[in-house]
Amino acid sequence: MKEINIAGRKVGTAYPPLVIAEIGINHEGDFNKAIRMIDDAALSGCECVKFQAHVIDDEMIPNNVIPGNAKESIWDIMSRCALTEKQDKKLKEYTEAKGMIYLSTPFSRAAAERLERLGVTSYKIGSGECNNYPLIEHIARYGKPVILSTGMNNIASVEKSVEILRRFNVPYALMHCTSIYPTPYDRVRLGAMQELQNAFPDAVIGLSDHSMSIYPCIGAVALGASILERHFTSDKTWPGPDIEISMTPDELKELIEGSRAIFLARGGAKEILKEEKATIDFAYACVVTIRDVAVGERFTVDNIWVKRPGTGEIKAEFFNDILGEKAATDIRKDTQITWSMVIP
Repeated sequence: MKEINIAGRKVGTAYPPLVIAEIGINHEGDFNKAIRMIDDAALSGCECVKFQAHVIDDEMIPNNVIPGNAKESIWDIMSRCALTEKQDKKLKEYTEAKGMIYLSTPFSRAAAERLERLGVTSYKIGSGECNNYPLIEHIARYGKPVILSTGMNNIASVEKSVEILRRFNVPYALMHCTSIYPTPYDRVRLGAMQELQNAFPDAVIGLSDHSMSIYPCIGAVALGASILERHFTSDKTWPGPDIEISMTPDELKELIEGSRAIFLARGGAKEILKEEKATIDFAYACVVTIRDVAVGERFTVDNIWVKRPGTGEIKAEFFNDILGEKAATDIRKDTQITWSMVIP
């Protein structure tokens, strides 16, 4: 069974989904906000928080491109939100001291090298870098597990990234993602997870969601998602381009509990469980007499019917098998019929 190991945590369909609280840049460059979000994620029972590693000069050239969910350029946003290597190191140490997994998404070669110096156990690659094959190969050479988001990409472009990961024997997971902020429910497309699984049977599959609720993530678990990622904030009134689509601590807790419940509920076969016996005893109907029946009398709908409880020998499903047969003995009204009372 396919699985990957993220900092000692086994991830795959045999295990409860790994929920990643994407802090990202919701701290807006404020280290204390980052610490608070780590604290709140831990209190919510989260196993993993994720940041973003931005080394601006290595990531982009100066530009005026404004993201759809912002009112200023991506250059200005990231320049304000980028943390130093020292800060990243402290956040990693603080996260791990809380018993959680620290992940960070590198957006450049220099950022990946920074994370490698920090000793990260795994890499999360964002959708924008899914077809950044030079960067993916650079990260793959580290030989550590990779979680790859696939928004703004199709099977053909994802396949090229997967080929790189396979070439370096990198354990990997693919996250279906829609890069619309926020994502309308009819654009989430949970069916794409199955398409990814069919195309890449050796991949662990998950969902990175940008909708306005935890509903798609809960639904994704029913379809086999092993990793769930959503943006996270301690306070929805904080400024920032991703705050609108971020879950709160209460929503994070609900997602963790709900995803584990659906994990336990999915799968199985349509069969009668031994634990249902107690319910069968009162809920099933059995063949009973509805008036006194004399020995030798034929059973008809006028003298037998099906009634609760279900403790009798002949269940309702065999009613028609009894009709027309003869009674082997006198039978009082309201008696559960047994096969010994029927002349063979």
